[in-house]
Amino acid sequence: MTRRGLALFIALSIIWGTPYLFIRVAVESVEPSVMVFLRVALGALLLVPVALARGQFRGIRRALPWIAVFAFVEITGPFLLLGYAETQLTSSTTALLIAAVPIVAAILARALGLDRRLGWARILGLAIGISGVVVLVGLDIPRDQFWAVGAAALTVVGYACGPMVISTRLAETPALAVISLALGINAVIYAPFAWIQRPTAPVPAEAWWSIVALGVLCTAIAFLIFFALVGEVGPSRMTVITFLNPAVAVLLGVVVLSEPITLGLLLGFPLVLLGSYLATRPERNPAAALEDAPHA
Repeated sequence: MTRRGLALFIALSIIWGTPYLFIRVAVESVEPSVMVFLRVALGALLLVPVALARGQFRGIRRALPWIAVFAFVEITGPFLLLGYAETQLTSSTTALLIAAVPIVAAILARALGLDRRLGWARILGLAIGISGVVVLVGLDIPRDQFWAVGAAALTVVGYACGPMVISTRLAETPALAVISLALGINAVIYAPFAWIQRPTAPVPAEAWWSIVALGVLCTAIAFLIFFALVGEVGPSRMTVITFLNPAVAVLLGVVVLSEPITLGLLLGFPLVLLGSYLATRPERNPAAALEDAPHA
């Protein structure tokens, strides 16, 4: 990896570990729908002009139905559900639950026939990863927060399905066009809900800055770095980011938000990461992009 590639890799690993912190801060003061609208609107505002300047929208009309599907499963549901989950769960716990995306992606790829190989290493990885989630939920999360766990689980499914749409239906469509249009579609979808649920009391500055960071840093800038990094090192080496993001999120939750280091976190965290690694390690098929896609 070149110095430029390493710098892009480190930057993206850190950036995509921060959304959980910013979401947690934002939803303490505004409704999740407001947070989602502002995030996607800011992202679209910055990315659409870039896509236009690069001519990414030429011949895009035929792909619009599948872009809409991608927008729904990757952003519309997951962004809102993730915000709701973090109204009850810590950012560390949420990040660890979302780290199960590669495990779910591997299961779905197998179920849908995108990957017919399921060797012992992958089976072991699935078992270890699922056990990590069970340990985390069983030790750290009380029953009255299980709705939040369900929201996080649906987010995981959405994040696993979104890249499948790209790899099977939008593989020939410019990625920047797909992402920028998906953000724009969701800005339109969430605008009326954000207006209805707009805050009526003063919102702390840290909440506004968190939302700006989500839209500008974690969405627009992160995607530009992502595309540059793919061009630098290729998609296969991007999978490591999947395993670094949760570590960054947990560290930020503990250091910045003073979230506790619990027994469930200590036991579940390494199990989920190890399981994700084993479950996705042999990936050499059309669904390979499943682990390359960003989350949160």
